[in-house]
Amino acid sequence: MAIEIERKFLVTSDAWRAAAHDVVPMAQGYLNDLAAVDSGAQKASVRVRIEGARAFLNIKSRELGHTRQEYELPMPVDEARSLLQLCVGGRVEKRRHYVRHEGHLWEVDEFLGDNAGLVVAEIELDDADEVFALPPWAGAEVTDTPRYYNLALASHPYAAWNDAERGPDLSTTVPDA
Repeated sequence: MAIEIERKFLVTSDAWRAAAHDVVPMAQGYLNDLAAVDSGAQKASVRVRIEGARAFLNIKSRELGHTRQEYELPMPVDEARSLLQLCVGGRVEKRRHYVRHEGHLWEVDEFLGDNAGLVVAEIELDDADEVFALPPWAGAEVTDTPRYYNLALASHPYAAWNDAERGPDLSTTVPDA
């Protein structure tokens, strides 16, 4: 079984830009919607993603938190473009910047379109208890905050968030150093 262990943090400054060593444009959409997943009618999100010159069909279980099942299947880009036309909700577009920090690879997602202004950083781990150093530009952890999940951003984009949704009601848990 493929397991993804991922932690997600808001980005508090542009200091990461100087350390970014690669950037990949991404466009993605979902073949199911947030309501179906939230209601339990479907137990996974089904995503089509084009990242640069590659494309994938991705299935991710609906568990809240940092650990979930994930399956990523490569597919031809032209087929992914066709599938994107079948997606429900909005399309999530972003630039993913890769940044190394103290032995770990961070993915900084700079969202575009209806999610412009939102920047989050993710780190994938080998173990849920793995210790890692939090970069100085990483702020509040949003791993357990569903509105920051890409499926939620496709249905309710950042541009539509009210002040309370953008507010400071987030966990500020910092991993052990």
